[in-house]
Amino acid sequence: MINHHPDEALLLDYATGALSEAVALTIATHASMCIRCMRQINQLEAIGGSLLASETPAECDDGVLAQILMRLDDEGLEPAATVKTESSAILPPPLRPYVNEPLHQLPWKRVGGLYEEYRLPLADTKVRASLFRLAAGTHTPKHSHRGQELVLVLSGGYRDGDAQFARGDFSALDVADTHQPIVDDDGPCLCLGVQEAPMRLTEVLSLRLRRFLRI
Repeated sequence: MINHHPDEALLLDYATGALSEAVALTIATHASMCIRCMRQINQLEAIGGSLLASETPAECDDGVLAQILMRLDDEGLEPAATVKTESSAILPPPLRPYVNEPLHQLPWKRVGGLYEEYRLPLADTKVRASLFRLAAGTHTPKHSHRGQELVLVLSGGYRDGDAQFARGDFSALDVADTHQPIVDDDGPCLCLGVQEAPMRLTEVLSLRLRRFLRI
């Protein structure tokens, strides 16, 4: 059961095409697993249409939804078809076209001995989106944020304070939040993560580890 969802403001921005590709992809992936949010998006599309008719946003990434839909509809993505066969139980449909190899064959980058990262090949590079793999029991460094951070659990789970996150659960944090996610002990965790800016550590770490974490 999914217990953590995007707020209505994010869903409305998605419905009106006002999000970056990275954020829109994360919302689309969550909604593909969450009937509740998919229904909300469908309801908000009519509201968003009337809002766009009366007001033009100051900054709107036109074509973001079209980019995602084009990837989903592109019949020439043969590698993605392979991924669909081998990893469909893990990767929801909106995410599969961005991953052109089976998960175990991706060029994962080990970061600071803490996790593995595969950066998704987005057309819009202003905001980065990555897959993150963390081993069972991993304690991430306690940190705050220099910008928005979105996390969507694809497999496994983690706890963050008193909250438990499992497959389909969504987290949105910003500069006001400090936290330390801890991966569940019973298995690894795979997440889709979006970062507007590098994290800000709140505990002392070595300069080498800071360099690996791009802080």
